[in-house]
Amino acid sequence: MSARTVVILIALRGAAALAFALLPVLAFAALTFPALTGRVVDDAHILPQQARLAVETKSSALEDKSGIQLVVATIPSLQGTDIESYANELFRFWKLGEAKKNNGVLFLIAPTERKMRIEVGYGLEGTLTDALSKVIIATAVTPKFKTGDYGAGVERGVDAIIEVLSGDAAEWQKRVKLRAEGRDEFDDIVPLIMIALFLFVFLSMLSNARGGRRAYRGGRGPIVYLPPSNDPWSGGSSGGSWGSGSSWGGGDGGFSGGGGSSGGGGASGDW
Repeated sequence: MSARTVVILIALRGAAALAFALLPVLAFAALTFPALTGRVVDDAHILPQQARLAVETKSSALEDKSGIQLVVATIPSLQGTDIESYANELFRFWKLGEAKKNNGVLFLIAPTERKMRIEVGYGLEGTLTDALSKVIIATAVTPKFKTGDYGAGVERGVDAIIEVLSGDAAEWQKRVKLRAEGRDEFDDIVPLIMIALFLFVFLSMLSNARGGRRAYRGGRGPIVYLPPSNDPWSGGSSGGSWGSGSSWGGGDGGFSGGGGSSGGGGASGDW
């Protein structure tokens, strides 16, 4: 093989390697992103107006208080890419958070692919950790999304994110620990439920044996009280305790990112 042929082969291999390395860049370059028109960008049109206004108000109050920029976005499609890549590129495109603090958070929902992600800026990765983001998605958002109630799911997710960012993460840290141990909060009350069922059966048998007709008159048995659930989300959609912040109506064009960036911190989920 001549020296010229070797040089040509090396050049071709180098060109192929460069083209392969540029494929992700070219793929991202082909993506289109919505304009950042407010703290809620509902391009998929899945959020009720009431939920939009509630999220905008809470997000505005959070930014006024701490400087943290929280944006919720829904998109019609991931355009063939994965939720992690799209969320990170959208975050960087919008430059969420302050440039020096990188304190932005993006809550992205892609209903067509049934995917969602909480993307966290560099500066908040130690507070809104990957584990906390995962638990928020799994326990606060996913149950509502599975019923088609996107408004309640987004509000609960935003409430949880704000709780953590405001230093009230004890309950969420507990959930992270339970998941790490392979348990759920429901496991803590299973023994009590089993005891209650045992007592119910025992009292029923005892009542039958004694001919306790009054205990079953009208089809009613002994009353047994079960312990209430500790799930803070069981009472329906929660309202935030934040004051009335400025509300950005989508499309006013007066909202923009502050120059922040993200390195891929956060978590994804589906429903």
